[in-house]
Amino acid sequence: MKKKNHSDKSRRTFIRNTSLAATGFFIVPRHVLGRGYVAPSDKLRIAGIGVGGKGQSDLAEFAKSPKASIVALCDVDDRSAAKSRANFPNAKYYKDFREMLDKEKNNIDACSISTPDNTHAVATIAAMQLGKHVYTQKPLTHDIYEARILTEAAKKYKVVTQMGNQGGSGDGVRKMKEMVDAGLIGDVHTVHCWTNRPVWPQGIATPAGNFEVPAELNWDLWLGPSKKIDYNPNYLPFNWRGWWAFGTGALGDMACHIMDPVFRILPIDYPTEVEASVSGNWKGFFAEGSYVDSCPPSSIIHLSYPRKDGKGKIKVSWMDGGLLPERPDELGADEEMGNWDGGVIFEGTKGKVMADCYGANPRLLPSKRMKETTMPAEKIKRVPEGHYVQWVNACIDGYGKGVTSSPFEYAGPFTESILIGNLAIRSWMMQNPKMKGWGDKYLGRKKLLWDAKNMKITNFDEANQFVKREYRDGWKLSM
Repeated sequence: MKKKNHSDKSRRTFIRNTSLAATGFFIVPRHVLGRGYVAPSDKLRIAGIGVGGKGQSDLAEFAKSPKASIVALCDVDDRSAAKSRANFPNAKYYKDFREMLDKEKNNIDACSISTPDNTHAVATIAAMQLGKHVYTQKPLTHDIYEARILTEAAKKYKVVTQMGNQGGSGDGVRKMKEMVDAGLIGDVHTVHCWTNRPVWPQGIATPAGNFEVPAELNWDLWLGPSKKIDYNPNYLPFNWRGWWAFGTGALGDMACHIMDPVFRILPIDYPTEVEASVSGNWKGFFAEGSYVDSCPPSSIIHLSYPRKDGKGKIKVSWMDGGLLPERPDELGADEEMGNWDGGVIFEGTKGKVMADCYGANPRLLPSKRMKETTMPAEKIKRVPEGHYVQWVNACIDGYGKGVTSSPFEYAGPFTESILIGNLAIRSWMMQNPKMKGWGDKYLGRKKLLWDAKNMKITNFDEANQFVKREYRDGWKLSM
């Protein structure tokens, strides 16, 4: 028994040291590890936080790796957790991730976070502060400030990180980058992105009524940092995406997939300008519905990015709720634009390239160019093991040596840039105290100017309330 404890302690020492190694190749001498040392190729012990729905499929993907072991599960709703608990019957089960991290901190090496957006940041940083590697679903955070904090935390705590935008490890976005880098479409100046989301209710009145909280659900923990409200079954298990208190709407759900090629390929980081317009719900002649708690049914966002190479600006547009950009003239009348989930089109000085959601199936326009043009050789390393196993392998290799496609150093600024679009949308929807409907202070008639360094809109101060939300008592986000 002593030998087993000694081995476990040595193993934890190795994982901790590889996590905290700042750079380069880190070697632990054999005499330090002792006779019962565990090789770095041993299994990564993973805890799941939010294990229903997407969390369930995430854990199933990690478990495909022979180097991964699911050892702990946490979910605020026993109903959502049922399948994961059946899949991993030996994993210890908790409802509060804070309790799990406290009791299991010596038994886990990494955490997968797949909760609703409103608790992504608090759960992720709590794990990072214990030196645990983290895989956090997209969007990385609920608001801009949280994304900045997690970016800084990744540098401070030196753990392996990955955001759950699986297309970032796909062949498609790499092939598309090779096409753009080879100059096949010249200098990109305009990008169009779109999605069919939302496929859940948005643009609706705030749920009302008195409902008893199900015995299997801890409603207070489900709310997390969000303000205290009464339980309503309309919020879960999935429709939370359409409510600002918990989700980030169509943009938050899909932009981390569809806009990934934009940030992975083009020489940009933060936008300097953003504007938005949204569709509304009308109750009668010029009597607009006051549905400010719910994300809108559809929206259009325009962002302007200075190119880091000094070659002017790149205009990026986003459309959701079934809205589409104009079909390129180069696209045949019977050819599909993107796929069911959405797509992206890059316009350059020498042509255009289009891809489906996740950056998949990139092709030059018109399509005949794909046959007429010699495609560039593969220069970017592919990820045949996939997004999930890549993270598992990187955690075992350790910080500074393991490589992931969407580490927080990339995913944090990317998420910030996306959520600036929601800042503009929410500014559009802002309720004017003098009116019963949506306000007339912004309504897309102004261009919002963004100071990325200070995370601030400089010409419409009321928009800055959406940079950082207020946490309710008992919750905090700190480095």
